[in-house]
Amino acid sequence: MQLERECALLEAVLFLEADPVEERALARISGLSVEVVRSCLEEMSRQREAAEFGLEVSRVGDAVSLVPKRELWEQLKERYGKKNENRLSRAAMETLSIIAYSQPITRAEVESLRGVSADGMIRLLLSRDLVREVGKKDVPGKPVQYGTTREFLKLFRLNSIADLPKLDEMDEERFRLDG
Repeated sequence: MQLERECALLEAVLFLEADPVEERALARISGLSVEVVRSCLEEMSRQREAAEFGLEVSRVGDAVSLVPKRELWEQLKERYGKKNENRLSRAAMETLSIIAYSQPITRAEVESLRGVSADGMIRLLLSRDLVREVGKKDVPGKPVQYGTTREFLKLFRLNSIADLPKLDEMDEERFRLDG
């Protein structure tokens, strides 16, 4: 099945969209079926892996976007990357890591693992839309539980939370709440 025109149309849509777009939305925007959209995305990914392209198809959950290839990012990030004021401090990254690997998790549980107050870091991560409230723990006081967001997946170029790097035994012990 020849899909050159359809793939070109999807490539243009992905180029014009600022944020990742779900396959169903791509189908609606382009007027193509979801099956054709999936076939085109697979073909676009294959082509970009096999040849020298500057962009690759990136999945963030159910959504897709065109992003610079990882190997080119070192040259591009100073001009096109987030500015220094958007960088996360070591404490914010540590808090974000704890939430990502232990979610759902309460503020008190984060503080127990970190050994210091996490209020400011959690507020910062909430304001950056990297974490969100995902529920309340079924214990007295019903504390809020936190988890990561789609923005977190997008920032770290993960398809899902299952794609986080695996922890070694020592790190796994550190992130365990029951010990």
